[in-house]
Amino acid sequence: MANLFGFKIVPNGIFIDKDGTIRLLKQGFQVSKEEHVEAVKKLIHKEAEKVELEDQYFNPSTAPSDLEQQLAQTKYKLGMEYAKNGNKDAALKELDEALLLDTDNFLIRKQRWYIRHPEKFSPTIDIEWQQQQLTQEKAREAKLKGGLACGPEGCEIPGTSK
Repeated sequence: MANLFGFKIVPNGIFIDKDGTIRLLKQGFQVSKEEHVEAVKKLIHKEAEKVELEDQYFNPSTAPSDLEQQLAQTKYKLGMEYAKNGNKDAALKELDEALLLDTDNFLIRKQRWYIRHPEKFSPTIDIEWQQQQLTQEKAREAKLKGGLACGPEGCEIPGTSK
């Protein structure tokens, strides 16, 4: 789904009607957001044919080139296949390389974390730990690039509310 729709964060919302037409496609969908719930209600009650919600969560700082994006997606897919087949080291190698190509892709970042620290995702997702990880990784990436990462309060995980 990430590659098909270009999603780079989770969770996402997709509303497909009985004819198979996509009526809502929202990166960073949250049931806790009244605007998101209302959009779905409008579609269910046929008050709207299609709903478009603003993408306020994901604003990449630098977009990879088309070639980098394709390579990152390929490495992501390969990494996920390795993970599915139990080859953790090969999966992490591919996912790490994919993230270097597309540093704003939170799906890649999160899969790496899940493979390394599954206990942080089950039985509940530790959002605070993820925010700490993101802050640490962005700080390391900023040193490598020579730029600033996030803000003085750290980084906010795209698609979540603090």
